[in-house]
Amino acid sequence: MASRRRKLVRLFLITLLLLCVIAGGLAANVIWYKPISIDIFFERVFIEYALQNPELLTDLRLLEPYGITGHNAKLTDASTAFDEKLWEKSKRDLDTLHRYDRASLPEDKQLSYDILEWYLDDSVRGKPYLFHNYPVNQMFGVQNDLPTFMAMKHQVHTEHDADQYFTRLGKFGEKFDQVIEGLKLREGKGIVPPKFVLAKVYEEMCGFKSKPAKENILYTSLKEKLDKAGAISSEKKEALLGRTETAITAQVYPAYEKLTAQITDMQSRATDDDGVWKFPNGDAYYAYCLRGMTTTELTPEQVHTIGLAEVERITSEMKGILDGLGITGKSVAEHMRDLQKDPQFHYPDSDEGRTQCIKDYQSIIDEINGGLGDAFDLRPAIGVEVQRIPEFREKGSAGAYYESPALDGSRPGVFFANLRNMEEVSKWGMRTLAYHEAIPGHHFQLAIQQQNDGPTFRKVVHFTAYVEGWALYAERLAWELGFQKDPYSNLGRLQAELFRAVRLVVDTGIHYKRWPRQQAIDYMIANTGMGDQEVTAEIERYIVMPGQACAYKIGMMKILDLREKAKQELGPKFSLKEFHNVIIRDGAMPLEVLEKVVARYIDDRKTRA
Repeated sequence: MASRRRKLVRLFLITLLLLCVIAGGLAANVIWYKPISIDIFFERVFIEYALQNPELLTDLRLLEPYGITGHNAKLTDASTAFDEKLWEKSKRDLDTLHRYDRASLPEDKQLSYDILEWYLDDSVRGKPYLFHNYPVNQMFGVQNDLPTFMAMKHQVHTEHDADQYFTRLGKFGEKFDQVIEGLKLREGKGIVPPKFVLAKVYEEMCGFKSKPAKENILYTSLKEKLDKAGAISSEKKEALLGRTETAITAQVYPAYEKLTAQITDMQSRATDDDGVWKFPNGDAYYAYCLRGMTTTELTPEQVHTIGLAEVERITSEMKGILDGLGITGKSVAEHMRDLQKDPQFHYPDSDEGRTQCIKDYQSIIDEINGGLGDAFDLRPAIGVEVQRIPEFREKGSAGAYYESPALDGSRPGVFFANLRNMEEVSKWGMRTLAYHEAIPGHHFQLAIQQQNDGPTFRKVVHFTAYVEGWALYAERLAWELGFQKDPYSNLGRLQAELFRAVRLVVDTGIHYKRWPRQQAIDYMIANTGMGDQEVTAEIERYIVMPGQACAYKIGMMKILDLREKAKQELGPKFSLKEFHNVIIRDGAMPLEVLEKVVARYIDDRKTRA
């Protein structure tokens, strides 16, 4: 694996040198026109994007092994002009891609062509909706993404690293100003978040800037890093911490004050309309969001109908299990709510309880990792660990999420669990969540994608329906392989799938059928048995991320359909290991492309002995 990473970095640097050093006609051809080789074009697309995104470079850590670190003192441009620049780049790249003869390419390059074409075409289609979004909301935005990035991604091993950390703190004001500019531009176009979004962001930022600088995550995370940095003297560490405390007080907090003032000003003009139907061309925008998230041509009405049918099917299956346990007399949702409140299925709401929960998650992951030999022969080269979502952002966050390893191997994959309220963490649901976020879910798929030998963009490109569809498929696969024999854990699995089916209904309900927020909350509570606080956070997430919640179930259903097709057509030649290799070896791709990949595999497998 180390050799593979060296090859990746070498390819990156060689191409970078082509862009920056080579003089004359070849350089002009590589930089501005159609490169002679499509391989060079593939790398150019990624490099141009990465070089404009220093935070991405820090995250991927492609250049650090070679001593290139200047990007670690910069922040990514958040201006509206930069957004328009990125759209222009997508349009230019798509035009160039279409100048290559796809039919003459070998099969692996045709796949890269198809994936990149879909990605760029989707971006180009989005021009009318370039500012149809909420860059600051309770789920993400500069106000919580930037501190989390600094804490989790900016590594500090040397005094130089710490100096770059300090430099980045000084750039918070500029980045926040760019975001404020974008908020004003959007409001001028009629794009204003609902009142509850602004209220939650306001509360979050007030909490962030109310703490003494030494208690802020920007200070405490740096202190933890410095404590582990043996190459820095104690005296220098103290000096760096003193500078950081001053920077937080004098530069970071004033940036938050300005953004807080902007949010306060917008609150007076916000409404309680939650769906994006309220935007200019809102219905067309939602259809665009749904297409981009599901990577299909399904209409909002079709997705809504699929959701209703799946809710009915899964609910019936759960009722059968409950009946078998002798749990009768109420609706499935009511029974699940009772189980959610049962003390035997919870940890203490204390530091000790949270620590034990993290340990148990890790044990679940380690167990299944050692028992997948019959289903996989592709494995990640790097491990995964479980961490708590940072406390300052957990209130508005989802129940869990996963972050990929660094490409240089310096940071493992991380499954972040939301432990804001231990009554929300039911032991019977932990296995399903661990399988989804870690193994064989996100960690397997995304870490294996990083090992792909194809163009660099293939290692990092993200298609939500594929990525989340695989993770939801992994939940079911773990049950099929015998890792959820306990009926309560199986109920947890089915509730998680039911939750994703309900999402199809409420997301389209909010943004297409014009449901108010409370109607969506009531529907999810009535059908899943989830708690009020958890459901409210979920519904509010869908409001600011239209279409995203629909990707999970649509992606899972497509993978299951493709598996069944392969079984039916291949008969005794079908191999689960082979099928999984086909699905995950090439990384994320649109479902439309994945369907073609599986069809080619089936045709090829039929001809082999």
